This record gives sequence, structure tokens and C-alpha cells, in this order.
Amino acid sequence: MIPAPLVFSTSAYDYLRDEICTLGRLERGEVDTRTFPDGERYQRICESVSGRDVVLVGGTINDEATLEIFDLASALVKYGADRLTLVIPYFGYSTMERAVRPGEVVTAKTRARLLSAIPPASRGNRVFLLDLHTEGITHYFEEAITPRHVSGRKVIGQAARELGGKDFVLACTDAGRAKWVESLANDLGMHAAFVFKRRLDDTRTEVTAVSAQVRGKNVVIYDDMIRTGGSLLHAAQAYADAGAASLHAIATHGLLPGDALEKLRNSGLLQRVVCTNSHPNARKLQDGFLQVLSVADILVDELRAP
Repeated sequence: MIPAPLVFSTSAYDYLRDEICTLGRLERGEVDTRTFPDGERYQRICESVSGRDVVLVGGTINDEATLEIFDLASALVKYGADRLTLVIPYFGYSTMERAVRPGEVVTAKTRARLLSAIPPASRGNRVFLLDLHTEGITHYFEEAITPRHVSGRKVIGQAARELGGKDFVLACTDAGRAKWVESLANDLGMHAAFVFKRRLDDTRTEVTAVSAQVRGKNVVIYDDMIRTGGSLLHAAQAYADAGAASLHAIATHGLLPGDALEKLRNSGLLQRVVCTNSHPNARKLQDGFLQVLSVADILVDELRAP
């Protein structure tokens, strides 16, 4: 009988590892992690991984977390993992997926190459990536690791129905997400809408039109990530000006640094914001205005798939 996968996590994602292990009835792996006075990180794998199917859960939420994944994954292979699966609920750096100006570093590509440099386990390495900002990022991973783009559609669709009720418009913050949102809206039997934008300069955009009739409708706005919330608020204002009866927002990834959540709350435009627990910051901030849903069941399903 083949043992169930042994699931480890980086320090910021212990909560998601625990949920995955509980739902999937998987064995939890422990890592002794400490920090030396000079800031250097110490890690020790507490269980034998020799011959085991090993899963490592961790998001590239910053440079330190990315190196924590790389170091730990490399050690798991060194100590005999039979197969290595990286579960990356949030892949950071994805807004820098291409160079626009000469000399720009395409960080999404360099980070994918770094993770591709993890030594291969005997049955190979895989990486599961949830709702990437740009689907083409999977092509940046190289031969030593096989990427799989995982959709959070199941959680997003259920949340949209709960927020919007029996009749609502599923909207997005710009035309770039229109195809994805239209596809989900069709599955839900609802209409889709998006806003047209005009770029004013490097940091500012202006909404010029709304694509569909939203007057008197409940509008649920989807975006793959909420960072500062600026794009979301511009879109929400456009839908409000077009006559929306109510506005809610859903995102897969709630980064919400600094006072971003307070800006959304204080705008008076949104009744509620819902995101997943793909980023640890959202989990820390959840309250009556920000609802956080788990993606653990989606990830367990992916781990069980061939």
C-alpha cells in the first residue's frame, strides 16, 4: 500500500497545510524553523521523506518566502522525496510577466526559473498555481518541473451566487478579465459586464464606459487580485454611476497591504468584499466586511487527480 502524501508548508502557510491535511486525511509534515541573530534562517525537516510522495505548500508572497520554498524543496529532494509537488496558492511577481520598457526585469520569469532549478525528485517535480494573473506564466517553468494552473472557479462561483442572489450581473474591473468573467457568468446563467479604461499616465487610468446595462441590478465585481484596491474602486464607481443597485467584490487573492482594506471599506461603494485564503494577509484581516473563503478543498481535489 502506497502511503498518503506527506504535506509540509512554509511558515506563513501552516494554516492551509493543516486544512488540506484535515480535508484530505493526509499526513502532516513538520519543519523546525528558526532565525539566527543575523537574520539567517535555520530549517530542519522533522520526518523521514525517503521514498515518499511529498507536498510543499507555500506562496511566493515576498523574496524571503520564495527562498524559503526553494531551500526547503531542495532539501526534501536531497533527503529522498519520491515525488515533489509545490502548491503555490499565490504566485507573486505575476504583474511583472513581461517587459514594457527597455531594461525591465521580468520577475515572473526569473522566479519560475528559480523554482525550476529545484533538483528533480525520482518521479519528478510539479507545481500547482492558483488563478494566475496571466496564464502564460506557466510557460516560464522549465523542464525539471511541470506546472498546472488550478482554477478557483468553484469557490468564486459559489461566492458570487451568495452575494448576488437570484439575479445579478457578474462584472470585472477591466476588459482584460472579460473572457474569464463572461465564461463564469454563462455557467451561472447571469449577464456579464466590464469597464473600458483609458490610461492617463504610468499610474493613473480613467473609466470611459460600462459594457452592459447594470441599472437597478445587483453587481458582483470579480478581480483575480486586490492589491491597493484602486482599480476595484474605479470600476465600482463606474458601475454605481451607471445605476447599480448594490455592489459587492470578489477576488481570488486578497493582498490588501497597508490601509487598502480601510480604503475599500470607507469608500461606501461596496457592501462586502470576499476573497480566498490564498494569501495569509487576507486571513489576518477578515472581519464583517471582508469574508475569507478556503481553497483547501480545491487543492485537495488537485492533489488527488492523476
